[in-house]
Amino acid sequence: MSKQFRHLKPYGKGAFVDRYTTRASELLKPYESGAKGAYGLVGLPLSKTSISHSGASFAPGAIREALSSYTVYSGEKGANLTEEIIDFGDVYLSPTNLIENQHTLYKALVDVFEAEVASNYFLLGGDHGVSYAAIKAYAEHQGNVGVIQFDAHHDLRNTEDGGPTNGTPFRRLLTDKIVSGENLVQIGIRDFTNAKEYHEYALEEGVTIYTMADVREQGIQPIVAESLATLAKKVDIIYVSLDMDVLDQAYAPGCPAIGPGGMDTDTLLQGITTLSEHEKVKAMDIVEIDPTIDIRNMTSRVAAYTILQFMKGKSL
Repeated sequence: MSKQFRHLKPYGKGAFVDRYTTRASELLKPYESGAKGAYGLVGLPLSKTSISHSGASFAPGAIREALSSYTVYSGEKGANLTEEIIDFGDVYLSPTNLIENQHTLYKALVDVFEAEVASNYFLLGGDHGVSYAAIKAYAEHQGNVGVIQFDAHHDLRNTEDGGPTNGTPFRRLLTDKIVSGENLVQIGIRDFTNAKEYHEYALEEGVTIYTMADVREQGIQPIVAESLATLAKKVDIIYVSLDMDVLDQAYAPGCPAIGPGGMDTDTLLQGITTLSEHEKVKAMDIVEIDPTIDIRNMTSRVAAYTILQFMKGKSL
């Protein structure tokens, strides 16, 4: 007869359990054939194409784990989040073939979107280079796509000086005519983080730019509301691309490109809430977190919170 140990639990299951508390991480459910739901999640763990040192490939797992820091209950709404998040897992990538990896991301997401398992999607990078593949696949499935980009940077660098990197996704989307300039809105662009040529290129292409000065002077909710109203008249679906370095370095120490003068978390969360309440907003990527340099998972926790805030706006 095997010995029964009264005070031991399997590894990973020894954490404190409160019978009345449901952790947000419990909403994650691995994909099974035939599954359908309101939310789907895919990890896009590519960061070797970053122009700066980055361990953002670890971020999809870190953000999932950070969901365990929160409960499913919204005191503001007086209700629980109950919709599951169907987790497709992470895209499997080559350790060496960086160009092929970007095509692999695209093919994987084509498969996910064509399956029509979920109504809304969370796509966890990875560096910002993953947004090219994600938006390309999404546009092919959904039709004319508008993009609202939260970012300190334009990410409109040329590809001649280094190929497709995390600084080029929106240049490539515009060049390849996947997204038109008039259907791209950039919010949170910061001083001393971009070249003059790229700012001028954005204006030439018809991109709408809201700098951090605009955010401070006008407020995030009017900016987002105006962006939604303008895009909704022209596009079939709206995709949100959240580069976490839109936040000030005090709130996002785990971003490879930290800097002062950025957004605070409350402002970002207000913007995400306003976005999520619009019927045409159906997908959001979260990029540019390096868990290896983060402090107490601060940045991953903000990312996880934006997921819950998005779900709150959609479901409660």
